[in-house]
Amino acid sequence: MRMRKKKWADPYLQEHCDYAYENPIENKGKWKELLECQSLHVEIGPGKGDYFIGMSQQHEDTGWVAIEKEHNVAAVACKKALEEAHVEKRTRMIVGDGIDMLNWFAQGEIDVIHLNFSDPWPKKYTHKRRLSSERFLEIYRMLLSKDGYIQMKTDNEKLFEDSILYFLHHDYMLENICVNFRRDSHPEDVITEYENRFMQLGQPIYFLIAKPIAKKG
Repeated sequence: MRMRKKKWADPYLQEHCDYAYENPIENKGKWKELLECQSLHVEIGPGKGDYFIGMSQQHEDTGWVAIEKEHNVAAVACKKALEEAHVEKRTRMIVGDGIDMLNWFAQGEIDVIHLNFSDPWPKKYTHKRRLSSERFLEIYRMLLSKDGYIQMKTDNEKLFEDSILYFLHHDYMLENICVNFRRDSHPEDVITEYENRFMQLGQPIYFLIAKPIAKKG
């Protein structure tokens, strides 16, 4: 469901453009220095920001960059992040489309890419927009560090099944896969309000970790 337009969103983002960037090309290759971290995590499509905010609080040794293209949603996440103590130092946002990541990050700069409950784009002609589709996987391959990986969670069974094939067909190795991730306790991974809604309904959460390997041939 698309969020209702918020009149305050664009002015707020402009006021906090030193936190929520529109085109941070000057930070390319410098994110770890900026966030004072050893490990850089990027979440694409953070929604209201619960995940990257919670994870940055729980894992103080990591830096987080959240990429959100919808201005209304980005403004909500930005406001929430800036209201939390100590979050601003280790996090930043980019108000833009993940397809432009090569402009903002250097090769091998990202350690983990998080895809949490991404839009499933169910119609076949929209599959190329999926964040796990081929064009995105090629971008991630260039940006991930030597031991970097993609972590994906979704409530959509069909997206999950298709994504497994995308990874396997484009030279990624599945290091972990689970069709009911919250069956067991995972205190290392924050449960967002959105995710909890599905859990309360008994909806399984699908989870995988995929790591790029050398291309065949």
